Amino acid sequence: MSSFLKVHGELEPRRTNQMLMSRELHDVNELRAISCKGLHSVSYTLSRNQTVVVEYTHDKDMDMFQVGRSTESPIDFVVTDTVSGGQNDEAQITQSTISRFACRIVCDRSEPYTARIFAAGFDSSKNIFLGEKAAKWKNPDGYMDGLTTNGVLVMHPRGGFTEESQPGVWREISVCGDVYTLRETRSAQQRGKLVESETNVLQDGSLIDLCGATLLWRTADGLFHTPTQKHIEALRQEINAARPQCPVGLNTLAFPSINRKEVVEEKQPWAYLSCGHVHGYHNWGHRSDREPNERECPMCRTVGPYVPLWLGCEPGFYVDAGPPTHAFTPCGHVCSEKSAKYWSQIPLPHGTHAFHAACPFCATQLVGEQNCIKLIFQGPVD
Repeated sequence: MSSFLKVHGELEPRRTNQMLMSRELHDVNELRAISCKGLHSVSYTLSRNQTVVVEYTHDKDMDMFQVGRSTESPIDFVVTDTVSGGQNDEAQITQSTISRFACRIVCDRSEPYTARIFAAGFDSSKNIFLGEKAAKWKNPDGYMDGLTTNGVLVMHPRGGFTEESQPGVWREISVCGDVYTLRETRSAQQRGKLVESETNVLQDGSLIDLCGATLLWRTADGLFHTPTQKHIEALRQEINAARPQCPVGLNTLAFPSINRKEVVEEKQPWAYLSCGHVHGYHNWGHRSDREPNERECPMCRTVGPYVPLWLGCEPGFYVDAGPPTHAFTPCGHVCSEKSAKYWSQIPLPHGTHAFHAACPFCATQLVGEQNCIKLIFQGPVD
């Protein structure tokens, strides 16, 4: 899961009110329109001998930014597959379901700098091609529209990206920016229903799913009210200054520095994620050779995952500035209560059919009754 924290790029086009009529594929004018490097166009292939081409022109009041898997120059943000747990998996990446030119985002140059998302992006020849098998149609106003193979899904949070945020409803965005309900399956040829009451305008906290990676859109104003890296570091130092102790070994625990987030340290806190009791590392309580992480808590006898705790270090994922009191299960990433509960409720697209909640810091699928647990620290006994 990634954040759009900066926006920069060059002027690009938007759709005009003119469209080329359907014609034979070998028509000279159409071939010239597709091959002209100064002209942006979307080609809708209806059959082997019929294609509709829609022309786009530059707009001096807008900038366009493209997102996709391709490393070619038209792509401003190169996106690779999000692998659960944050591990690299070359086999999965080579079989990516993310489109090379997945989507484009058009931003107004004047306040309030409105950003709109559209499915598909222009390639190095400034063209978008929707093949014969792609979902496509002609709207009542006479304009063509369509969907990409695996689609571009968007979810806007209800109540903004704040302490009171609630998950919204996943929708699909068309090539022309209209909003539709989800298809029966991710790549079905039959589109969903048009949702006329909703738009493709991105909001603070909007999620963009590209079938292989989910992106978090943050606005400049939203980031202004987000906890900073310094604030998260201050929270880490504050909880360490309280000298939490292992209730069995009585040794003092401490969250490691954010710079050492990949290394399990000697004083690192561990937790039983079924009950929330925080301990230092110990090698007892195993209940099964098949499940090495399943342990019995010596405080309450609850059996469950026993994992090291990591402070979530990406400020853009926090909906508030509260203390780190809750951990996601089963990965052990720690953040504020409201942030943990917000992400625990969001059904993120997984593959081409499923939805499930995931940790925003490592993309691990969440489990358990609440997907997160309140941590129980023991203070110093002296």
